[in-house]
Amino acid sequence: MLKTPMPSEAVETARKRLTLAAEDLNADRVAALVADLTVEWGVAGPWEQVCVPALTALRGHTAAEIAVEHALSEGVRVGLDVFRRDRPTAAHGVLLAGAEHETHSLGLHALSAALRERSVGSLLLGPALPWAALADATYRTRPRTVVVWSQTPVTGRAYRLVRFARDFPSLRVHGAGPGWIEPLTRPVSHLASLPAAVAACLPPAERG
Repeated sequence: MLKTPMPSEAVETARKRLTLAAEDLNADRVAALVADLTVEWGVAGPWEQVCVPALTALRGHTAAEIAVEHALSEGVRVGLDVFRRDRPTAAHGVLLAGAEHETHSLGLHALSAALRERSVGSLLLGPALPWAALADATYRTRPRTVVVWSQTPVTGRAYRLVRFARDFPSLRVHGAGPGWIEPLTRPVSHLASLPAAVAACLPPAERG
């Protein structure tokens, strides 16, 4: 069963605990907190209400701030990745990858976890996947849906994603993340939130 959004009191407490753990450079503690939150509230609430705001608040201007940011990012990644790993999921039908040269991929880890929450499997190939490698992986795994993450406009090359989609006309291809600032034209669409991304990746029979 999918969980309801987190109440404001729980959000505030969770953000404080997550931030303190990151400031202590305790990525294991961050991971444990995220794992506990997803068990209690599901994936979408903790990700959008706690993790994203905590990550956004870090400026990364100094060496110390960069270290805290890395501890938080690594802990969040691990916490998401352990969510419902012990439960069987349907065969891979969703391919998730970071755009070429894109070093961020936490949003894809959140999407993969949220899909497991719906008992849907995904193949997550991580950040910075070259376009040629994405095409090869698509030929080999034959997914029904491909989601490409871009965090910054430097990697959000809309024309490359559209070209990829036209090379695979039977696929549903989506761009996710804030890096796609140029309009994504047909046959590609932009996924602006985690719930929207989950809905786009569900098998046709499960979409509402």
